[in-house]
Amino acid sequence: MTEPEEPQAEAADYDIMPLLQPLQVRGLQLRNRFVMPGMQRYWCADGAPDQRLREYYRRRVLGGVSLVISESCAVDHPSATKNPTFARISPGTREAWRRCVAGVHEAGGAMFLQLWHQGAVNYGGDAESNPDFVALSPSGLSHPGETFGRAATEAELNSIKRAFVRGALDAAEIGADGVELHAAHGFLLDQFLWPGTNLRTDRYGGPAITGRATFVAEVARAVREATGPDFAISIRISQWKESDYDAKIVREAGELGQLVSMLRSAGVDIFHASTRRFWTPEWKGSDLGLAGWVKSFTDAPVIAVGSVGLDIDVMASLDGQEGRPTGASRIAELMRRFQRGDFNLVSVGRSQIGDPEWVTKVADHRIPDIRPFRSGDPWLSHDVVTT
Repeated sequence: MTEPEEPQAEAADYDIMPLLQPLQVRGLQLRNRFVMPGMQRYWCADGAPDQRLREYYRRRVLGGVSLVISESCAVDHPSATKNPTFARISPGTREAWRRCVAGVHEAGGAMFLQLWHQGAVNYGGDAESNPDFVALSPSGLSHPGETFGRAATEAELNSIKRAFVRGALDAAEIGADGVELHAAHGFLLDQFLWPGTNLRTDRYGGPAITGRATFVAEVARAVREATGPDFAISIRISQWKESDYDAKIVREAGELGQLVSMLRSAGVDIFHASTRRFWTPEWKGSDLGLAGWVKSFTDAPVIAVGSVGLDIDVMASLDGQEGRPTGASRIAELMRRFQRGDFNLVSVGRSQIGDPEWVTKVADHRIPDIRPFRSGDPWLSHDVVTT
């Protein structure tokens, strides 16, 4: 597969002041447009975040970001995950998450919990080390043609839906400003959207995106009804999967419009459009990326994400390739698309892992001072203050 070239921008300068303006989402006032997206840090014990993770979130707010989205936080259901290092929201972890949220608020930011269910993704040894674990998914497929676990019954899907609702209610109770439903990257909710892993013939499947999106929309609607009118709900969607970079949940823009309309009607407030490169056109004939296409179908705020500040995408860096900071040209391209109206917020992931002050340094035109992300130093223990 040919990799798309980096966008070229002749201007050596940029102005990110428009991204420093506030944004209102329901009852939530964000101080600027920068988001720290959910990324696994593995700093949880039995699902509860430790002090390192609390300080990690807080420092990114002090460094300039307005909204922190937690790493994938499994809902309280037996099929959600059995990995002890993954985050979970449950009665036993609520107080630890409450401290995370409080730290973000004290630093001046807002925080969402990202609610997640792994579905039929096999993290290697799940079944062997946890013989009681049964992976549930739309059709028992981890990837087209690859079986792991089994298809969930409608009763089991109702139970999972209730677990998402409990997770959202727990998030609201501990003071979180909202939740993000993780419907991207090949996990449970995304497995419903992806025709390669959803072969159901009931109302939750079928050839049309409106059928495959039914369960996802039901989860969003149930969360909205339970949490009330002022609680923010984001949803993260993607075309690509961790197991297939070329995967598509929709093949043409009209299908995407149907999906966005369904989810917006169900109560979604923010669309987080996950791509590997924010500048890559989604379809021929237009330079719009996925975020730009989503925005064309909704009045809701849209978050763009994908290699902001780096010259390689997330999966390349996870494979050991080293990314270089891209300098002003990439920021200029980001601002061109923002000012055109392609999106309303920007997620900066690995660049903020590399340097918690990335937003402040970019705003101050101190790009040469940014500490680059290094794949060989993924946890950045020196970056975390411990007590």
